[in-house]
Amino acid sequence: MTRVLIADDHAVVRRGLAEIVNEALDLKVTGQAADGEELVGLLRGGQGDLVVMDLKMPGLDGLDLVKQLRHEFPAMPILVMSMHPEDQFAVRVLRAGATGYLTKNSAPTDLVRAVRKVAEGRRYVSPQMAETLLDAMDSDPEEAPHEALSDREYQVLRLLASGKLINEISEELALSPKTVSTYRLRLLQKMNMKSNAEITRYALENDLIQ
Repeated sequence: MTRVLIADDHAVVRRGLAEIVNEALDLKVTGQAADGEELVGLLRGGQGDLVVMDLKMPGLDGLDLVKQLRHEFPAMPILVMSMHPEDQFAVRVLRAGATGYLTKNSAPTDLVRAVRKVAEGRRYVSPQMAETLLDAMDSDPEEAPHEALSDREYQVLRLLASGKLINEISEELALSPKTVSTYRLRLLQKMNMKSNAEITRYALENDLIQ
């Protein structure tokens, strides 16, 4: 029996995920968390064998939380569920240390399949995403400019492209406005851009925001 921990800041979502997982005879939800801090506490208490977590919760940023979990619990399978399309975040989430990535509009059967796969120590992305990754390997080897950004720079890029102000980004990422401005300057330099308008246009043209 695989013991599953579910982390999401919405109680209704946690309940729905738990019901789906518990229907599988070989899986059992043994704990639920509303944020990263609570999730870490459950893991330290030895209450789970596998994590299903939302990418965006209060407190620690999702990518940073994945990195922390991978550092503190190196053998723990981590399945990230998110509202963001796979092509926007899946690769970065996997690089951060997650074992799988699943969008929240996936079918219940996909969730169970993904949980079982990561429980076996294998990685999971949808068949569509796997095909996209293979296509990318066969396409132009030149790396897209945004792929050279750090995870934090990429987050700032997406938020700026969404129309967020420095102070709003500062609050959302729990960083000082000065630090956010530094990330903005770095990403502009790396991408050879000069303004937020260029950032927004690039993000739209490359489907980095909806």
